[in-house]
Amino acid sequence: MQIQGLIRLARPGHWIKNFIVLLPVVFAMQIHNINAWAEAFTAAIVFCLVSSFTYILNDIKDRRSDLAHPTKKNRPLASGQISVKTAVTEAVVFLLLAAAVIQKLSLLVVPIIAGYIFLQICYTMFFKNKVLLDVICIALGFVLRAAGGAVAIKALISPWLFIGIFTISLFMGFCKRYSEVVTISDKKLAEDHRLTLVRYTPELLTHLITLSAGIAITAFLLYGLSERTVAQFGTNYFIYTLPLVVYAVFRFAMLSMEGTYTDPTDLILHDRSFQIVTAMWIIAALYIIYWGKELLQWIHRVYY
Repeated sequence: MQIQGLIRLARPGHWIKNFIVLLPVVFAMQIHNINAWAEAFTAAIVFCLVSSFTYILNDIKDRRSDLAHPTKKNRPLASGQISVKTAVTEAVVFLLLAAAVIQKLSLLVVPIIAGYIFLQICYTMFFKNKVLLDVICIALGFVLRAAGGAVAIKALISPWLFIGIFTISLFMGFCKRYSEVVTISDKKLAEDHRLTLVRYTPELLTHLITLSAGIAITAFLLYGLSERTVAQFGTNYFIYTLPLVVYAVFRFAMLSMEGTYTDPTDLILHDRSFQIVTAMWIIAALYIIYWGKELLQWIHRVYY
C-alpha cells in the first residue's frame, strides 16, 4: 500500500506535461536526427524527476490545506498514508537521480533546470497565494521546459517558443483555477485550500481565460504567417491547422469551466474528443512541417 502511495506522491501522470520538452526536435526539423531525440528524451527524463521532486515539496507544504479539497484530500500526505519523513526521503531520491541523469546533457541545460527548480520552490513557498503571479509562475515553468529541450539539442530558442508556450500555458492555468472555483463552491473551504480562490471570481477568470486564449491563438497565426516560418517550412499551410487548434482550445475551456475535470492533466488524459483533435493536429502539423513544401509544389503542378 505504501508503494502505491509513493508512486501517487510522485504524480507520474503529470509527467505528460514534459512532452513539451520534445517539441523543439519537431519544430527545429530534427525529427530524423537520432542524437537530437536522445538528448531531448534525456532532458525530458530530468524534468520528470525534478518535477516529481517539486510536487512532493508542494504536497508536504499543502498537506493540511489539501484537506479542504474534495479530491486532493485523498493525496498520500493529506490522507496520512505517507509520512512527511518518508516524503522528504523520496524527494531527495528524485533530486539525486535528476543530478545523475543531467550529467549526460550539455552544461547549458543545467542553469535552465536549476531555474525551473528555483521557480517551483518560489511558487510553492510564496507565489501560490498571490493572484495572477501563481498562474504566471506555472506558465513560466512550461516555457523553461521547452527552452530546456531546445538547449539540449542545441537549437535556437525562438521568440515564438516563449510567446506561444507562455500564452497557452496561461490559458490552461486560468482554466484550472476556474475548475477549482467550480469544484469548491464553499467560500470558507476555498479559502482554506487556496487563498487565491477567494479573489479569483468566475467573472474575472472568464475574462482572463478569454484574453489568454485570444492571445494564444493570435500568436499561433502570427507564427504560421511569419516570414521565418514560411521560409523554414517552405509553405504557409501551417495556419490551416487553425480549426483544430480553435476546437481544442474551446473544448478545453468548456470542460474546465463546467468543472468536468478537476485538473488539466485529467482532461488531457481522459477526454476522448480532445485527444482525437490533438492527435489530428499533431499529424497535420508534422506533415506540413516536413512535407509541406512538396505538397505546395504538387498543388502548383496540378493547377498550373
